[in-house]
Amino acid sequence: MSGVEHATPAPAAWLVTNRALLPASGRALDVACGRGRNALWLARQGFATTAVDRDPAAVAALDARARADGLPLTAMTLDLEAAGVSLGTAAYDVVVVVHYLHRPLFPALLATIRPGGVLVYETFTRAQAARGRPTNPAFLLEPGELRRWVDGFEIRAAREGDFDGRMVSSVVAMRQA
Repeated sequence: MSGVEHATPAPAAWLVTNRALLPASGRALDVACGRGRNALWLARQGFATTAVDRDPAAVAALDARARADGLPLTAMTLDLEAAGVSLGTAAYDVVVVVHYLHRPLFPALLATIRPGGVLVYETFTRAQAARGRPTNPAFLLEPGELRRWVDGFEIRAAREGDFDGRMVSSVVAMRQA
């Protein structure tokens, strides 16, 4: 690899492991996408992918990478913590959130999932603070909290505890058709 090429970090193991629980195709949204590892993976799986993050430099780099690779991916700068932020209603077949928590965003996240669509969510629990970052309780789930947020959805896979050296809560939940 030359100095100008950049390897894409691997997508979240929770997402890849649960590929069979996702629709075969459709529209996907990667929330708080950062450098876009999950968005790029979704686009390579054939999903028309939208990736949003508040960091304009990361979004620009991701957009350029997707265009260069000919992927069906649109990257957009969006402040997910702005009051009244909307992600659309019944707009996506797959919504992915990894290592991001802003509790007021949950209603918008759930509203943007189409009937039969799937939420793939994984982030840190309160127990992670004893191991290091993050330590702010605003960014850490309480025990069982993620399952409560997806009440009314069909939980297709879930876990909570020590995985890959991190204390996390993870869910794959489907909106009923």
